Amino acid sequence: MTSKLSLICLILCPALLAQRKSGSPLDHLPPNEQRLTNFGERADFSPDNQRVAFMSKSFGDAFVIDLKTRQITCLTCSIPGAAFLRVMHMANGDYLLIGPEHFKDLNTSRRKENELWHLSKAPNSKPVRLNQRMSEGAALSKKNMKISYTETSEHNPTLEPGASQMSVAEIDLTGTPKLINRKVVYASPSKACTLEAQDFYDNDTKMTFTCYEPQGLGSAMKIDLKTSEVTNLSKAPRTYNECEGIFPDGDYTTVEADRQIDQLGGKRGYREIDIWKLKLDGTGKNFKRMTFFNDYEGWKASNPVISTDGKWMAFQIARAADEAGVGYGIMLHKLD
Repeated sequence: MTSKLSLICLILCPALLAQRKSGSPLDHLPPNEQRLTNFGERADFSPDNQRVAFMSKSFGDAFVIDLKTRQITCLTCSIPGAAFLRVMHMANGDYLLIGPEHFKDLNTSRRKENELWHLSKAPNSKPVRLNQRMSEGAALSKKNMKISYTETSEHNPTLEPGASQMSVAEIDLTGTPKLINRKVVYASPSKACTLEAQDFYDNDTKMTFTCYEPQGLGSAMKIDLKTSEVTNLSKAPRTYNECEGIFPDGDYTTVEADRQIDQLGGKRGYREIDIWKLKLDGTGKNFKRMTFFNDYEGWKASNPVISTDGKWMAFQIARAADEAGVGYGIMLHKLD
């Protein structure tokens, strides 16, 4: 009888649990969450935690909001046809922009022609290309001018089709901005693992990154830049785990993960995700859920970043049906 009941539960229990709420998570925010902007995506804290930079939309303009006055300033509105995808604070107060020179189409502009740009903090500055095409986002130090980025065979013709490699370099601002001291730190030979650099930590001696896997899945990873040792942090095959944001103590990272669909139902991958906290001990056992947007039908929370004082997390309001990175406003989450 017991075995029969267990079999029935295995069949019926997931269906009973897989029920999301109707309505909007914005109407049911916990006390430690607030809406910072009514538009925008891909937030980034300034090193002094006084501002948050963000994009208006994918292939749009870069903005920055003062967290005390809540004044919003556009950084690129004087640039006709600006089509950037990401904006990040550099350690010296300047900005790193990522995106194509002009928008052509989604595949070409997001993947093949995505590149790095330097934007000075001086008013009315124009972006200067760093002459480096790259894949998705970059890791950028908040302490010095170190950067890490990934190239695929679409950006580097010396790579075999499907291969990807992560490099670390320095941004040199003496004269025309440029990348110097480039070094490949890790490579993947195939699409079994497509790399994306994410965050430096431990005095920039280590770095988190994501290994994108077939069928829209992924693993959270780390690399010791001194020893080249690589560790799978999430240790959850056949699930989606993408590093996004690092805690200043270097003990935890935030992860876009689909772990909640074990209870809520849905398809694995980047659409049904929420933000989780993962310890960097390499066991894959210490996951803690931080946001609950995906409890509501059609919603998700994504693209978290952590302030350098460890007091706040910024993330974006997102819809499950949209492509990765698309957002509808920036949220602030007060950390314990």
